[in-house]
Amino acid sequence: MKRLQKGFTLVEIAIVLVIIGLLLGGILKGQEMITQAKTKNVIADFSGISTAYHSYLDRYRATPGDDGAAAGRWAAAPAAVSGNGNGAVTGAYNADCAAASPPESCQWWDHLRRAGFIAGNGAIQPANTAGGMIGVQTGDTAGGAALGGLSGLVLCSANLPDKIALAVDTQLDNGLSASGSVRATLNTGSNPPIDNTTTVAASYAETGSNVYTLCRQL
Repeated sequence: MKRLQKGFTLVEIAIVLVIIGLLLGGILKGQEMITQAKTKNVIADFSGISTAYHSYLDRYRATPGDDGAAAGRWAAAPAAVSGNGNGAVTGAYNADCAAASPPESCQWWDHLRRAGFIAGNGAIQPANTAGGMIGVQTGDTAGGAALGGLSGLVLCSANLPDKIALAVDTQLDNGLSASGSVRATLNTGSNPPIDNTTTVAASYAETGSNVYTLCRQL
């Protein structure tokens, strides 16, 4: 006697393929929405911190971190640490702000927080949506321009995936990593230094694995 073997019909196979397609489409769409949300958060960081900085300037006529009157203004324990008032913020954006005597680039955050312009307490740098460090410094910290042209006070956001970095630069500036008010360096490590040896990225390459640090002139 022959045994009949049942298989899937074409209709059943078609239904399974449609379901798989819908699932894959939903996953990809979800990933894109997550990327867009993270991009908006990074842009909000740049915009919000810039607004806080200019608001501090308007209120106190001094640069946060460099403010020479900070200790007298916020004398209650733990008292604020004043800057030297020379108009420049000393220290790197990625300085060790948990050290015994953190530089002005760390006190920047403490002054802004004490003034109520940003949330939090203390002098530790905040993190961006990718887990990278957000920090400030003056140029390349050695008196020169950072990343081929950013002088004065710059705000840096580290460890940004390639898609997010490109989207942020495109929406805030010109989408070019080596020119404009927003510039990028390709990370060779987490929270890399931005100094007079740092090379600006020639262009953004969306490989899925590239990570960039963006800096914007304030």
